[in-house]
Amino acid sequence: MYAIVRAGGRQHKVAVGDVLEIDRVDVKQGDSVELSTILVVDGEAVTSDPWVLAGIKVHAEVVDHTKGEKITILRYKNKTGYRRRQGHRQRHTAVRITSIDSAK
Repeated sequence: MYAIVRAGGRQHKVAVGDVLEIDRVDVKQGDSVELSTILVVDGEAVTSDPWVLAGIKVHAEVVDHTKGEKITILRYKNKTGYRRRQGHRQRHTAVRITSIDSAK
């Protein structure tokens, strides 16, 4: 059984026991988080009806808060001496999927 969930504007394929990194969620380590489902596949049964999926939640436990890799942003304009360098590290939350509600 697996589900497609939406987290932070992205879609992830998850199953029970998976650990994935999503955009930062302001929740303490060890607490529980609910993720909204887009699609649930249980064996041969595929559930994609939005009315049914509104009642199905994916439960996850926060494992850790981390930062992603450094992204370097360079701005340059020719012949003017304009140069700017900036760095950014996106903050992530690692979550472990604990359960997926069934559609039945």
